[in-house]
Amino acid sequence: MSEPTFAPRVTALHKIHEEAGATLVDFAGWLMPLRYASETAEHTAVREAAGLFDLSHMGEIRLVGPQAAEALDHALVGFLSKVKVGRARYTMITAEDGGVLDDLIVYRLGEQEYLVVANAANVPVVASALAERASDFDVEVTDESAAYSLIAIQGPRAVEILAPLTDANLDDIRYYAGYEHTVAGVPVLLARTGYTGEDGFEIFVKPADKAPEIWAALMAGGARHGLVPAGLSSRDTLRMEAGMPLYGQELSADLTPFDAGLGRVVKLDKPGDFVGRAALEEASRTSRERRLIGLAGRGRRPLRKGQDVLRDGAVIGVTTSGAPSPTLGRPIAMAYVDGDLDTSTGTFTVDVRGRGEEVDVVELPFYKRQP
Repeated sequence: MSEPTFAPRVTALHKIHEEAGATLVDFAGWLMPLRYASETAEHTAVREAAGLFDLSHMGEIRLVGPQAAEALDHALVGFLSKVKVGRARYTMITAEDGGVLDDLIVYRLGEQEYLVVANAANVPVVASALAERASDFDVEVTDESAAYSLIAIQGPRAVEILAPLTDANLDDIRYYAGYEHTVAGVPVLLARTGYTGEDGFEIFVKPADKAPEIWAALMAGGARHGLVPAGLSSRDTLRMEAGMPLYGQELSADLTPFDAGLGRVVKLDKPGDFVGRAALEEASRTSRERRLIGLAGRGRRPLRKGQDVLRDGAVIGVTTSGAPSPTLGRPIAMAYVDGDLDTSTGTFTVDVRGRGEEVDVVELPFYKRQP
């Protein structure tokens, strides 16, 4: 008997993507735009002007109640009760053994209200784990993902494109903050985080079907500033240049935050117990078996996920992400290597289809925007 097949879900912006000629692909159960014309042109637009992304496949989970803060302190590795209203925090949810179940952004909307944003493929796992871990606290956990659309505008001209369309003073919205405002006359949660290495904003739209109004207003107002719609392909190369991890590649249930060089998000100094504390305390004290490094190719052959990394001919790791970098003009990759490896000496290569491509070990991130 064959397994049932399910058509991917579509976002409220699906018709707009079709009309724009986007190449659509199934991503985490959603039909999402991979590119509209050229991923390189979209990537470059975000670095030089601005790009508009549909991120409605992401998950939104709301926690409301007198013990919402305490529940999140127990459920996640971060110290969420210390986050001020209107601010956001990058954090993670781990298993008891310290393995990463997902990386998250958590917005504190009120004294007793938080919004947890999860990666699309992990929404069921995160929502279930939060509900279970919060069961002993006076808080209500609701998966509201289906109610939201999410639009991101990223790039150095994002402020001047968005400013005429919102009631917010964008200078007042600090990095990793989110407040209720309007965009194109629609009430939204307007946040300033980003996943591209550029300045920009996330627009959480509820109800979801209001998103096309906002998208159209942004595209109309942004056209003269160089704004273009951008797909998942350019988003991936942008986040790689910015050295940002992707769940399923740099992060997984087999890795702790310390393996990924993100031990700073684990708040071992917060009071009380939290899921994974014992394992993460141990991981903080021991040397890492693996560490994440950046690689930049000397040739033109693209680096990809899952390729062996060698030093002086001996395999010492594997690439987790790789692609040509439009900004650097050379192939780049992130890779896990032996934790105690000295990367300052030796000849490093990546096995690209049986041929060793010489690479330089470089500090992450590959790209930093100018202040």
